[in-house]
Amino acid sequence: MHTAFVLSLSTPFLNQQKLLYGKSIPRFNPTLKLSAFKPIQASCSHGFSCQKTSFLGSSCQFFKSQISTSILHSNSGYHSLNVRAASVPDSTSANETSDLVRISQLGAMFGIWYLLNIYFNIFNKQVLKVYPFPATVSAFQSGCGTVMIIIMWALNLYHRPKLTSSQLTAILPLAVIHTLGNLLMNVSLGKVAVSFTHTIKAVEPFFTVLFAALFLGERPYFWALSSLVPIVCGVALASFTEASFNWIGFCSAMASNVTNQSRNVLSKKFMVDKEEKLDNINLFSVITIISFILLVPTAIFLDGYKFTPSYLQSAANQGLNVRELCLRSLLTGFCFHSYQQVSYMILEMVNPVTHAVGNCVKRVVVIVSSVIFFQTPISPINSLGTALALAGVFLYSRAKQIKPMPKAS
Repeated sequence: MHTAFVLSLSTPFLNQQKLLYGKSIPRFNPTLKLSAFKPIQASCSHGFSCQKTSFLGSSCQFFKSQISTSILHSNSGYHSLNVRAASVPDSTSANETSDLVRISQLGAMFGIWYLLNIYFNIFNKQVLKVYPFPATVSAFQSGCGTVMIIIMWALNLYHRPKLTSSQLTAILPLAVIHTLGNLLMNVSLGKVAVSFTHTIKAVEPFFTVLFAALFLGERPYFWALSSLVPIVCGVALASFTEASFNWIGFCSAMASNVTNQSRNVLSKKFMVDKEEKLDNINLFSVITIISFILLVPTAIFLDGYKFTPSYLQSAANQGLNVRELCLRSLLTGFCFHSYQQVSYMILEMVNPVTHAVGNCVKRVVVIVSSVIFFQTPISPINSLGTALALAGVFLYSRAKQIKPMPKAS
């Protein structure tokens, strides 16, 4: 691209007092050296080209900048000289294109996140309904995730972290809590309807505020506390009118909230230390592998060895043959690990508030889709309670954007 100069009549050597083509000699700055001129493309106002017009070279480095148009006129109205600078491409269209690509990519990732959640909850409920061993199912799901992580690292699809002993020591409590949370969620899904489990999971912001105040010293402010009222009232209303209500399922889902939010608080404390810091995807991958190692003995201890032909045949007698059971179990493990990986990828692209709003919408999508798929009977009061709880979650995610006013000293 040609270099262009900003030229002005206020420049000393351009202040001509006489006609350019008259009898008088133009007055130039005596310090100007013609040998130092550098040519640029110029055109006279009559239409023909002036190829060798020269201006100051070494002393004009200050004027080297790109502009859209620069016009030089002499004092004569008839004899004038126009200097046209090279045009600069406008970057606005390029920025708009990149923003459009980013928005499209983000929208596609949110769609994949919701779709994987829907399939996970539907397939998981079908498996747990005929194969009621949540510890074994949880271990199988973590095993599928572990295989996917090993393939990802082996094929260099994502860089493998170099862990230190101090990092493993810090990650181990997170893995234990993560394992317990997934196990409790599967216990709840096996006992109550999918829609009811996710309605109870809407209470997560309550425990977020509680644990942040207890362990991180973060004082909750008015709007965050106010948004918790419709959440608690909505879950209570939905629980009292739930047709599939079961105390084991209810308590398991509530305990899953406690463990998941404890994990989030510990993860936040872990991420504070830059020396111990891992990116979200690798942190989740390491937690998944440790979770699988922990769940295998736990499943054997709680459920026993349940892969015998007799247990598989009993599942087949309830509506799923062995082939369908194995296929749905594999799909459940794939969807379980994939939707969490996509969730972490989205979290790296957007701020936490946007992610929280997306998570609220995801819960609505999962509840509605499960009610339609399983034809779950719901009463108007139950629907009102669920809607009230989800509205409270949305208000909480928006309230996190409101910063408390600093107190005047």
